[in-house]
Amino acid sequence: MAQLSVIVIALNQEDNIVPCLETVRWADEIVLVDSGSKDNTLELARGFTDRIFTIDWPGFGAAKNYALEQARGDWVFSLDTDERVSVALRDEILEVVQKGGRFAGYRLPRKNYFGGRWIKRLGWYPDYTLRLFLKDRGRFRPRAVHEEVMVDGPVGFFQAPLDHYSYAGVSDYLARQDRYARLAAEEMLKEGRRPRTGELFYRPVSHFLKLYVMRLGFLEGRLGYTLAFLSSLYNFLKYHYLRELVNEADHDH
Repeated sequence: MAQLSVIVIALNQEDNIVPCLETVRWADEIVLVDSGSKDNTLELARGFTDRIFTIDWPGFGAAKNYALEQARGDWVFSLDTDERVSVALRDEILEVVQKGGRFAGYRLPRKNYFGGRWIKRLGWYPDYTLRLFLKDRGRFRPRAVHEEVMVDGPVGFFQAPLDHYSYAGVSDYLARQDRYARLAAEEMLKEGRRPRTGELFYRPVSHFLKLYVMRLGFLEGRLGYTLAFLSSLYNFLKYHYLRELVNEADHDH
């Protein structure tokens, strides 16, 4: 019978690691790749798996590809520490693994929790993400941020959602979006992207309108406005940091 490996990457996740791994303890194997936790993450994780590897942080995509290389199962499920697999999703995963899926990979809807409730609009749900795939048919894009798994073959869809407890609050959201914006700017610079006139204005504004109006963020009330604004701020920062990096590179030359 086919085997399932769950892969997880972690750094200082002692608050999340137990509730995360608890929801996948039914898997044939859990592979944890840690990038130097100083808290009790590893000690807690050992209650679920002995397949623990420690590496220097190479970026999200490279870390997940390293975890993928350690996996021994036919199927791989990629899980983040702030995510939880529901019973209904577990049943869908096991049905594919045990009966043999018709697809090389599967996308699933993700529910995002913020501000004390589940967010239904702004593109936060169903927020489809590819997580289950045949090991020999999938690979993560080697990006510093927004890494995604690319599969060689057709992709199916699950019905049951993955629960995502994404941010502790606005300050946590802002800190992470600033970090992601810097990483995204570095990726754009590597790809040869140059700043364009006016985009520091029109990109954040158009992104806000897309989330708040077209994706019905206004129906989420005050929280919808906050999330649309914060997401547009991320867009501003990303292109602002790109401009900074290009100016630095030009100055060095």
